[in-house]
Amino acid sequence: MPTNLPADGTEVAYERHGDGQPVILLHGGMAPREYWNPVIPHLGEYAAVVPQRPGFGTCLDDPEETSADDVLEREAEYVRTLVDEVDGEPILFGHSFGALTAIEAATEAPVEAVVAYEPAVLPEEYREEADLASRMESLVEAGKRREAVERYVEQVLHPDGIDDLDAWLAEWPVWPDCVDLAEEVVRMNYAVEAYRLPDRLDVDAPVLVLTGTDGPDFLRESARAVHDALPTSRLVEFDGVSHSGPGEAPDLVWAEAESFLDR
Repeated sequence: MPTNLPADGTEVAYERHGDGQPVILLHGGMAPREYWNPVIPHLGEYAAVVPQRPGFGTCLDDPEETSADDVLEREAEYVRTLVDEVDGEPILFGHSFGALTAIEAATEAPVEAVVAYEPAVLPEEYREEADLASRMESLVEAGKRREAVERYVEQVLHPDGIDDLDAWLAEWPVWPDCVDLAEEVVRMNYAVEAYRLPDRLDVDAPVLVLTGTDGPDFLRESARAVHDALPTSRLVEFDGVSHSGPGEAPDLVWAEAESFLDR
């Protein structure tokens, strides 16, 4: 994976596919960068830039020394550094926590547009009963890393319940490797639970906010709230698509994104 070291000392590692205008793809909390493999073939004339997120692999930042309060800003600053490294003004395309990171990065980074699939923002009433980070942390401290990640899957990916979790996990491409990310996901969830959506998000670039009818209700509610907080945005809801929309229906999701970008 190519690695660049800008003047400020922040190491950015990323893969690049293609030679067109860069689209920086930011994955969510429990997905590795390979999450975007189904999307990349649909990008056509655009170049896919897939970074290695801090805490999820090789980078100078040590996740063990990063507090939960600093996680979102750490990742947003990482994306801003990457924006400065690529040619021209890129497009940011984020999923879940990656979508929230994309929006935060775009408050200060010169980007052409942002595509945000179900940003990881909690409605106020849901936040009061979520408490996922502390429950995961207790399980990790007790040596139950697998159980901690399972709680994340049940609450975020299957909030309406799942009949056979073990069978679903056996088919999940990132399982069991994501168990190694348990501590980072705890920090990420503390950051999500601490985040308060402002009345207005200071993003000058146009933003496409995407959501799906088969995902968690609270994330669809948050997608609408994020849309309302942005000065220039469009909201699109996909019928029959879940929280894993970009990987689940890449042709449908990217077609909507490309139409938005063409306008």
